[in-house]
Amino acid sequence: MERLKLAGKLPAFAAKDIPFSRVGIGFEKLDRDVFDPNKAYDKVARIGVKKIRIQSGWARTEKQEGVYDFAWLDEIVDNLLSRGLEPWICLCYGNPVYTDLAKPVFGAVGCPPISTEREMSAWLSYVKATVTHYKGRVNLFEIWNEPDCNYSWRHCENEEIDHLRNATEYGEFACRTAIAIKEANEEALAMGFALGHVADLEYVNRALATGLYRHLDLVSFHSYTPDEQKRRHNAHQLKLLINRYNPKTGLVQGETGAQSRSDGNGAMKGFAWTPEKQTKALLRGLVGDLAEGVVFTSYFSTMDMIEALKGRLADKATYLDYGYFGVIGAEFDENGRSSGVYKEKPSYYALQALASLFQGNFEPCAIPYRREELPSRRVNGTDCADKTVQIEGFRLHDGTEALVYWNAVDLLTATYEGTLSLQVYGQKSDNIRLLDPRDGSLYTLPEAMLEDLGCGGIRLKNIPLTDCPLVILFQ
Repeated sequence: MERLKLAGKLPAFAAKDIPFSRVGIGFEKLDRDVFDPNKAYDKVARIGVKKIRIQSGWARTEKQEGVYDFAWLDEIVDNLLSRGLEPWICLCYGNPVYTDLAKPVFGAVGCPPISTEREMSAWLSYVKATVTHYKGRVNLFEIWNEPDCNYSWRHCENEEIDHLRNATEYGEFACRTAIAIKEANEEALAMGFALGHVADLEYVNRALATGLYRHLDLVSFHSYTPDEQKRRHNAHQLKLLINRYNPKTGLVQGETGAQSRSDGNGAMKGFAWTPEKQTKALLRGLVGDLAEGVVFTSYFSTMDMIEALKGRLADKATYLDYGYFGVIGAEFDENGRSSGVYKEKPSYYALQALASLFQGNFEPCAIPYRREELPSRRVNGTDCADKTVQIEGFRLHDGTEALVYWNAVDLLTATYEGTLSLQVYGQKSDNIRLLDPRDGSLYTLPEAMLEDLGCGGIRLKNIPLTDCPLVILFQ
């Protein structure tokens, strides 16, 4: 960026200063008490996201049959609300009070209450109690977490998974759950699936065919891939399928992330992750989600924490599996709880800048442009001609129009720095700025990079191009 003139920083806004946002974050796993939320509340509020995902923790709330203790969850919900955040609740997981399979499982993860009508009845009572209890505070409830994944929908230990049977079971389970949500609060929104595999249209189709499509306001998917173009393609195909059943059903990207270290457990384990690559994955992925037009998109997660998806209570080692997806880093104590000083990572500041940029009502916007390949002294040749260059247009909340662009080279094996030239139409040539969302830095372009073509046309010459999104702002 040394060819540009630093003009300042994009203002950062706390959650309470933003009335509406389609950018969110995860605050999951407190049903298993894996980190100290009191050390994270203020930090997450300063990011400027609004939607924040929490998990309900049936096993933590109903330890005695028919007795609900929401005190632990009330503290979380009320602390988030007081800071301007908008919690939404994923209703999960099982409960050893009713389901034998859940008794040895850390957090009762992946133990659906479907084996007997007693289990299902207890689940529906819990759902109604939860929705009723949070009426006026929480209005969005997600039904289970990643039921299409083997760890999260099991009938017994070490079973051979019947994927299509599970899809039908989940459809029927989610139908009854969604009905219970609406009975408890007719204004509440019911969100289904929380898909672990967004490309598995067969699973989704079979579940929707049970009649589930009649009861859902939203469908959520998760995506863990270093290829944001593949993620967007899969999300688009999912929405096309949903539209066949009910085009009014909205699509939410409910959980996605990347690690900041290569030795973490969980999704994309063992990949060559670094803090820099985590930041790039966050920006490239979330921009793609917003360009695709999701209702909102949520990054996983606020904190580094244990994965704890296959843990057994009798074997602590099975849930001391540390993941480094957080935009806030931590150390870990002997029980796997995130401890020490909670410290912001580079990805924290990137998410903060993205939340500031995409606050309020914005929309994808088709800005006419044409790529050119001009001589470029910067690269001792010509501008980038790669087909991997991605360019997305947006009209922001204040009327500013933005082109977000990057070269989508392989995130794990390549980096890129070059130049790009564009003819852009329908814009003014004055007060054009470039935003680097990695840290919110704003730059003005030197005269050599700008040419007024007349009649609302502008040539942007040899502007910086990297493998991380940059933003041209037209005012």
